[in-house]
Amino acid sequence: MTEKAAPPPAARTVLQQCLHARLQVKPPDEQSEAEWVEIDRGMVIYVCFFKGATDDILPKMVSALLAQRLCESDSGRFVSVSELPGSLLIVPQATLGGKAKGKAMQYHGNVGKEDGLRLYGGFVSLCKKELQAAGGKSGTVKHGTYGNRQVLKLDTNGPYTHLMEF
Repeated sequence: MTEKAAPPPAARTVLQQCLHARLQVKPPDEQSEAEWVEIDRGMVIYVCFFKGATDDILPKMVSALLAQRLCESDSGRFVSVSELPGSLLIVPQATLGGKAKGKAMQYHGNVGKEDGLRLYGGFVSLCKKELQAAGGKSGTVKHGTYGNRQVLKLDTNGPYTHLMEF
């Protein structure tokens, strides 16, 4: 009997617990300084959407990601970011969709820019809604800008990083 191959993922995420994270969302120019968003204790979520991804995947993603017990509490027990309480920093990360071809990376499997921007915006909105619904225990949701190169500074208390696909 042959097994059916699993369908390709619609999205890939990487989760990283953090003590503090700071993301540059606008580089400096002649008229202004760089703009940053930052969080204290919580979780950084890097997200990439693939061709074929639809809005239907967003609730499942948000529910699963926010429920993961990856954040270390003061007692040393691992809890979800909403139980901590903690904040989220969401970073669009198209490079998670890269595949090596020779000595270069290719991103042909990633969703198009317009759909990616829409999916990313919906993902951020749902994360905000879910953390608010957690009863005010959690912190804030900050996010990067889709389609831009960004600078990340991250302080963590261990290389506690996880990959999740949807």
